[in-house]
Amino acid sequence: MKSPVYFLSFFLMFSAIDYGQNNQDVLKDTLVSSDTIQMPKINLDSIHFKATNEMLDENLYWEIIEKSLKETSNQEDQEIYLTTELERLSPKEMIGFRLRTDKLLFDSYTSNLWCANYIISNGGADDGFDYFRCWLISRGKEAYYKTLENPDYLVNLVDNESKTYDFEGFWYVGNNAFKEVTDKEAEAYIDYENFKTTDENYPILDFNWNVDEPQTMEKVCPVLFKKFIKK
Repeated sequence: MKSPVYFLSFFLMFSAIDYGQNNQDVLKDTLVSSDTIQMPKINLDSIHFKATNEMLDENLYWEIIEKSLKETSNQEDQEIYLTTELERLSPKEMIGFRLRTDKLLFDSYTSNLWCANYIISNGGADDGFDYFRCWLISRGKEAYYKTLENPDYLVNLVDNESKTYDFEGFWYVGNNAFKEVTDKEAEAYIDYENFKTTDENYPILDFNWNVDEPQTMEKVCPVLFKKFIKK
């Protein structure tokens, strides 16, 4: 015979699906109190879940990141914290987090920011620039937008020695949370036909700087150039 806790668990599971995040929190708190019951997966077929192109609300997105910065002190812990927080959201919101990240990566794919990354990391490959922008986003809303406005703002975020700043794992937190909660791959539920701000649609950059002409880099990022190159 199934225990009363068993039936309570499934009652709460369907309540969470119907009524949102608050009930999901109740569900998690209830289940972790029992050592013998694991967190049930959400059956996407049972809730008729369809592919989505909807990004997570930007205010909520930055709120989650700011909270992760307050609660952790290194990348590994921040990645774990973010994944756990996202597991509290609905499947649509988890994908929305990933899509919001893609949009922010798209918007930060600029010549000026690439120059700044090159200077502080003493060079970098294409993937390095992607992961650098993941790192920048993980630093929070103010860091992201102020750096886009003026790449020299990075001087407030980096150390005194030239090194690589990247956070590859940040890009995967939404996908990992989705997989953990649904046992499905997030990619299969992204409506790419109507979501275009992805790396496949990055613009062809017209670079206004050249590593063989250092003065062009200095013109783009004079503060960073002085700090890391012109010593």
